[in-house]
Formats: sequence, structure tokens, C-alpha cells
Amino acid sequence: MRILSSLTSLPVTPRVAYATLISHSPRLSLFAYPSGHLTIERRSTIRFQSTIAVDMGKVNTTARLAELRKLMKERKLDVYIVPSEDSHSSEYIASCDARRAFISGFTGSAGCAVITHDKAALATDGRYFNQASGQLDDNWLLLKQGIQDVPTWQEWTAEQAEGGKTVAVDPTLLTSGTAKKLSEKIQRGGGKELEAVSENLVDLVWGSNRPSRPYEPVVFLPEKFSGKDVKTKLEDLRKELEKRKSLGFVISMLDEIAWLFNLRGNDIPYNPVFFSYAIVTLDTATLYVDSSKLNSRCQEFLETNKVVIKPYDDIFSDAVTLGKTADANETEGGDSKKFLISNRASWALKRALGGDDFVEEARSPVADSKALKNDTELEGMRACHIRDGAALIEYFAWLEDQLVAQKASIDEVEAADKLEACRAKQKNFVGLSFDTISSTGPNAAVIHYKPERGSCSKIDPAAIYLCDSGAQYLDGTTDTTRTLHFGAPSDREIEAYTLVLKGNIALDTIVFPKGTTGYAVDCMARQFLWKEGLDYRHGTGHGVGSYLNVHEGPIGIGTRVQFSEVALAQGNVISNEPGFYEDGSFGIRIENIIMVKEVQTKYKFGDKPYLGFEHVTMVPYCRKLIDTDLLTVAEKQWLNDYNADIFEKTKGYFEKDELTMAWLKKETQPF
Repeated sequence: MRILSSLTSLPVTPRVAYATLISHSPRLSLFAYPSGHLTIERRSTIRFQSTIAVDMGKVNTTARLAELRKLMKERKLDVYIVPSEDSHSSEYIASCDARRAFISGFTGSAGCAVITHDKAALATDGRYFNQASGQLDDNWLLLKQGIQDVPTWQEWTAEQAEGGKTVAVDPTLLTSGTAKKLSEKIQRGGGKELEAVSENLVDLVWGSNRPSRPYEPVVFLPEKFSGKDVKTKLEDLRKELEKRKSLGFVISMLDEIAWLFNLRGNDIPYNPVFFSYAIVTLDTATLYVDSSKLNSRCQEFLETNKVVIKPYDDIFSDAVTLGKTADANETEGGDSKKFLISNRASWALKRALGGDDFVEEARSPVADSKALKNDTELEGMRACHIRDGAALIEYFAWLEDQLVAQKASIDEVEAADKLEACRAKQKNFVGLSFDTISSTGPNAAVIHYKPERGSCSKIDPAAIYLCDSGAQYLDGTTDTTRTLHFGAPSDREIEAYTLVLKGNIALDTIVFPKGTTGYAVDCMARQFLWKEGLDYRHGTGHGVGSYLNVHEGPIGIGTRVQFSEVALAQGNVISNEPGFYEDGSFGIRIENIIMVKEVQTKYKFGDKPYLGFEHVTMVPYCRKLIDTDLLTVAEKQWLNDYNADIFEKTKGYFEKDELTMAWLKKETQPF
């Protein structure tokens, strides 16, 4: 569980000409020298000595809202919606698309802002209640989604539109389905039909201060990492289009395009994607991307696979043309053939194609294929998680030694920097997969906490420390959370941790018939907390990409309705991350990455295959937070087997590192 972090980038530390930047993140840069050695450099040399708890910082939004309302009045708009997403429905966005954060001051990755002439509301879910409360100024009303008697942002919008008022939105930032349902709700409440305003009003308020769109280079991902060539992927997609009797598929999701064409980019922090659209028909494939991003190898690769390259901004004019051609095509039954778009495509894209008469919306067939990892991708996940586990083990051993033995003073960001340096030494490392959540004490209770350099807390060895982090490797994407304590934890902390651990083990070991959804198994991870009247306000698991987005659909484990629509299937890679959070005191989360596999059972009721999980995360749990009296014999055995597996797979990394080897032996000894 994590958030998009910095909305501005720090300058890269100047280097001598012969040092080559080969990887970077918001905090660190990795340089290669002709001699072959690598160095990790901080992208800011400033050092801070703050010991206070995090101040999330409020932005005074009065002037911004006044300017926005002036523009609304000029255009005769009564209510204006500012979603979190970009025009590709991305969860993580480039800084130029952080419109909701700019207008509201709230920087979490999920939420929606709604502004009227005299009110402003920000809606977000339980992961961000604390953060939003700390960041919103007095101009804003916080709508805590999921809390009884609190309206959804759609309901609140409809209430504000009563009496024939006009609600507007940039149509590139809402999905077609969301726009349709919202418009119907507004009209039922007495408002006018939702209006699409192509000119983004927040961009006008932002003006010249708005960051420019990134133009990072696109690179080719070799088949030794992707496991399947582009020709085969296109053939598979076209078979699906033939089955659906579709004229073609207009693709707008960035990770789907990157996966389909075996390309990766760096336009969005932590996500190796690039701004693009694509259209695949039964006999053509067109990639809409700024050609200056493509080196000669990429261009030759695309030409070999008969992929036409067109400018990124041509997509909407070409969509209008395509929509007109759809009317001339009919199925054998006489019905008009349609173009397929994802149910996450924008309202603007559907409008350009001609609307319902020419477009069919469905769950993306590319997303479905991408979620079923091939053997190469699965093996890459196993391998990169061993290396990533070694980095985390080295980091935790170092951190404990520094805090306990050396009595060092280390803040949350400095610790995160050290972890990134440990990862950067590993083979195939590219960068982080999200901004590290390094949180001590009460900060750990903020589910999507982000430590800020200069205002973050010093890590308290006498308090809970929660570290949620991950990396991008050429052979896979990692995401691991461990909660530790370097002193004497309280009975309350031990009990909560052990209940969370039991849920983590229960989900890991479940066996279920083919066709079971993540919605159905979510309670396995919560059951022990529920027995004590406890719970957590976030999902239990999200899909994970293969050197792609750390959050990947369409699968997930949780109580969201969409998790009941897609069954878990062999080849899915997903997180297992139950937690518990006591506001103002501590937070606990344990996260492993698990892969769906077929398991052998004594019987096969209904002649169905049965499935289970294979865990690939290789990092020990915190021994001193485990109450073994609360564990069953089977759970203790599972822990001992897991610890033995971790030790065998990672010990080779520490043959010359006595400190880390001693820590690994201590943390993996049998219970």
C-alpha cells in the first residue's frame, strides 16, 4: 500500500563527465564509472537534524480556489470535479498531472476533489484519513469514504447540483462508465447533465508553474525477461478480437502498452511506463508515442513487428476517423461491428470514437493476459525476490546495529536512503517501485505515510518501525513490508502483530477451487483480528506487474466489488498484506508477494483443479513481536520452514558480512 510522493524533482548532483547515470530515483542516483565500479549519490546533499514527528504540511489553497471559481463563473459552471487520475487512468501520475494535489494540497494517491462556488470537498478512503486531515486547510471538507452516513463524492456532487446546476469535468480524467453513472445521479437529483469541458481549468490556474510533461527515453525489454515476443502477443490479442467480432482495440492504459510491445519507459515515478496510446486491429498495430523517445533499436524493433509509429497527440483525431469507419462494418447477423475499449478508458476517448453505437466497453483483454505471468516472468519473480530479500536483510541488520549497538541517531529518510543503496547493489536493479514508507512509532499508524526530508522523525528503537518498500528489477517487481521493534515491545503490540501474522499465514496456506475470487478469500487474512473486534481499512492484496506497475489489475484481494469479478488464476502474482493500526500509537503491516499455483489435493470435487499460493518474499518476520503461545503447531512449523528457506536462499550473499550473517541466523532460528 503506497502513495505517489514528491510533486517536484530534486536536481541531480553534478558529476564528472566520465560517470554515467544508469539508474535514478527521487532520492538517489546510481552512477557507473569506466573502471566498472558503481556509486550511489544522494540527489540532495542537505542534511537535517529534525527529531519531531512528521508535519504533513498544509497548503493555503485560498488563492487557487478563488482563481478556479472565477474561471467556473466565466464558463457558467456551478460544480467542478478534479479527479486524481491522468488521461490514462493511472494510479501513479507524473507531476504535471497532479491536479487534485495542486488544488487541494492533499498528496495521497487516491481521492477526488469537488469544488462549488462556496464549498470544496475532498473524498478519500481509509488509507488516507490521517494524511488528508493533516494536509487539507480550512477551505476543505473531508469526505471519509466508507464511513457510515458520509456521502460518496458522487452523492455530494449530486447534492450540490440540485436545482438545475451544471457540473463539469475534464473528460480525459474520468472513465466513460464513471461519467455515465455520475451524470445519471446528478440528473436524478435535479441537476443538469454532466458537462465535458476539454479545457482543464486547474491547468489554467496552475499556469506556468505547472511542471512540463516528461519525455524520458523508451527502452526495449529483451525476451529473456519478457518471456514472450511481441508477434505472439499481437497474435493472441487478435484472436480475442476475432472471438468478440471487434474491429480493433484502442488501448489507453500505459502498463498494458508497455507489456504488449515489450517496451519500458520512465515517464511516471517508480512505474516503467511511457505516455502512449495504441490501436490494434486484425491486420494493423499503431503506437502513438513521441518518436523522439525511441532510439534506433526501438524503432527497428517496432518496424520488424509491423508496428506503425504515430505522434502521441494524433490519437483523438484518429479515433474520430475510426469511429466513422465502424458504421460501414457489420457482423454476419447484420449488427454493426464496434471498436473495443477498456472499461478504464476515458470518457473523452469514447466520445471521440462515436459513443455507445460504435464502442464496446469491457475489461481489457491485454490486462487479463498480462496478469497471467508466463514461466519466464514467474522465475524472474522468484529470483529478484531473493536478491531483494538479501538487500532488506542487510538493511535491517545494519539498522538494528546502528540504533542499538552504536546508539546512532538516524531519521526515517536517512534509513530509506540506506535501504535503496542496499538494493542498488543487486543484479538487474533499475530503481524503486514506490517511495519507501519508513515510519517509526505513531507515524506507522498512517497507512500511506511518507517521510519528508527535513521534517521526518528520528527512528526510535523503543518504538515500532514499519518499512514498506519495493524495487524494480529487469526480471521483476518487488513489494515487501516488515514491522520490527528494536527494543521491548508492549503486550498490545505483540498481540496485534501476532494476530496479523496469523492472518498472513492463513492466506498463504489456503487451498481453494478454481474460480475463487480475491473477494472470497479476503476474510482469511482478517479472521483473527475480527475475533478480537479489530480490522484494517485497506485491501489485503493487489496484483503486481513484472518489471511494471507495483499495483496491477484486474485481480486483488479485498472487499471491493471489482475483486469479486475476476477469479484468481494460475500465474497471478499478488500481495498478501494484512495489518492493524492504532492511531497516534503504532501501526503493523506484514506483506509478502505470493504467486497462484495449482496444488494437488486428495480429491477433486466437481472435477475442478485446486489452487494455492507460493510465497516468493524472502525476509524474516520480527521474532520479538511474535507471541508463540498464540500460534498453533502448524503455524510454528510453517514459520520454521519459511525461515529455513530464507536462510538457505540468502546466506550466500553474506559470506563476507559477519554482521548481517549473525542477524540472519538470529532471526531465522527455529521456534
